[in-house]
Order: sequence, then C-alpha cells, then structure tokens
Amino acid sequence: MSGRRRSRIERGRAPAADPLAGARRLPRSFFARGPRALARALLGRVLVHDDPEAGRLAGRIVETEAYGGADDPASHAHRGRTPRNRAMFGPPGHAYVYFTYGMHHCVNVVCGREGRAAAVLLRALAPLAGLAAMARRRTPREPAALARGPASLARALGVDRRHDGADLTRGPLWVADAAPRREGRRVARGPRVGIRVAVERPWRFWLAGDPHVSRGAGAGPEPRRRPVRAPRRHGAGRERR
Repeated sequence: MSGRRRSRIERGRAPAADPLAGARRLPRSFFARGPRALARALLGRVLVHDDPEAGRLAGRIVETEAYGGADDPASHAHRGRTPRNRAMFGPPGHAYVYFTYGMHHCVNVVCGREGRAAAVLLRALAPLAGLAAMARRRTPREPAALARGPASLARALGVDRRHDGADLTRGPLWVADAAPRREGRRVARGPRVGIRVAVERPWRFWLAGDPHVSRGAGAGPEPRRRPVRAPRRHGAGRERR
C-alpha cells in the first residue's frame, strides 16, 4: 500500500481522543446470555487486540450474527461437539475462531450457558485504533471497508486459529466495557447470509446506516431476502457438505 493511501485512511478515520480511555474488559457475566441477546448487546462495544507485533488494534462492533447449537440447523454445532467447534460449548466469554475455504478466519464470541453451544459472529467493525497496521494487512479500496465482513475483520486485527478458545476476559483479545456508542443509529435486523438452512431466522443485527456494515445492510431496517449463495460462508454456521 502506498504512503498516500495509508495517510488518507489515518487522516480520515483517526479518533480525536483515545476511544478506550478508562475502559475495562467486559466480565464473563456479560456473555452469559443467549446469542440473539448478545448479538444486539455487542453492537457499539469495542473489540480490542493488543497485538504483540502491531500494537493495539481496535474497532467498534457494528454488525453481528447469532448462532445456536442443536436448535439451529445452520450452526457448526448442530450435530454436536467436534474438535473444530469445541470452543462453541463454552464457557461463555471465549473466542471461537475457525478457518474456512483454505483462506479466511472468522471470529465468534461464545455465549450462553456452558455445555450448550452458542456464539455470535462478528461481521464488521468501525476501526478506532491501529488503522495503519490494519491497512497494511488489508489494502482496502476505501477506508470504510477496512474491517467490513468477517474475513476482513479477522485479517485486519490479526486474529487467526491461534486465538481459538482465547478467554476474552483476559489476554490480548478482549471486548471493552465502554458504554455502547451507537451515534443515534437504531439496531436493525435481517436474515443471516451465506447459509442454506434456517434462512428465515432474522438473526443478523447491525447499526442501520453505518458505512462500515456489509453492503446492502445499512440502507433499511430489514433488507429484502436474496437467494442464498453457498460459496461465501462465514460465521458459526454450517458450510456446504
């Protein structure tokens, strides 16, 4: 990426003050709720990765997607515990990170009751700190796309399978307890994307009108349902088998 593009991103997106000043980690009790409730509660909170190489990287969560377990046919855990999905079974407040299509990582927040699989996919962030490092990893065409989409989010923050099962209440990957800042935006919801079953469930949530959310999500309260395309599969949901 050219120096010109890096400076444009930093100049256009850098916050005027430290967005994490006085913030602490969210306690485990915050995550001990159902996936749909947590998917809404996470909007406006801040995901932080204190990367040993790149320094502090952080972004405000603006889009999420909820997944259950045995009760959710679209979930990775629908058929029970496996070596891949074991983090989904708790305890709450841990990360479930998986690798898909041989190229992408996706970050989920484990929630609910220990022993019963549930997680929330983090779909998009509004970057707040470490923008230059994120841009070097992502080379986006526009600043708003820096952490838009689950795979882009993971790459921008440097999160991969090493963070699977990480305790979000301690360690370098965490969620700040700062009161959610939604800048007057209401929470919208609509169908999950990239799945073939349980498509009727409106379990995707986002801050309406935010420029960082997935394309097609921010313009209205609930987007029209589009035919589901299998090739793009992100989230704690089942992939094509």
